[in-house]
Amino acid sequence: MRPSVLFARQDSIYKSLDADVWDIERDARNYTDVRPVVAHPPCRAWGRLRQFAKPRPDEKELALFAVAVVRRVGGVLEHPAYSTLWAAAGLPLPGCKPDIFGGWTLPIVQFWFGHRAMKATWLYIVGVSPTGVPRIPLVLGDSPAVIAQNYKRKSPRRPEVTDREREATPPALALWLLEVAHLAKSESCQ
Repeated sequence: MRPSVLFARQDSIYKSLDADVWDIERDARNYTDVRPVVAHPPCRAWGRLRQFAKPRPDEKELALFAVAVVRRVGGVLEHPAYSTLWAAAGLPLPGCKPDIFGGWTLPIVQFWFGHRAMKATWLYIVGVSPTGVPRIPLVLGDSPAVIAQNYKRKSPRRPEVTDREREATPPALALWLLEVAHLAKSESCQ
């Protein structure tokens, strides 16, 4: 059974992969299935630059809904590193023991999976142990681009990624996240 992807972009890479995709038109809030999920809830109301964001009035609740679904069916939720969602939903910080749902947090850098910028990301995973996740690539060195400029830096600046690149999931990461969700299904069936 293929995993479901909740809160995907309309032009998401997941639509070309073997996944049951829920974008804005399909409305992930209607998801009642028992299949593990990959959840990409909107993050602009939760991220470090939230004071500059203009989220829809209901947007923050989408992330809380996604946490509830991952806790119910297993899978993985992806959000920016240091997202305030972690405190609001009581998610364990990286390096801390799992919560009462067996969920734990894995910090990654999307550059390892082919993103043009580092894009530090936290993954909340339920249904797969830390030793059970697929192999994670490690890429050393600087990324060719950045998410946003640090104007206090004096060193040469790298180009910023486009809005689409900032929001899109690299294909290798999408495949990895689908594998995590598949493993959550396998573990929950044992």
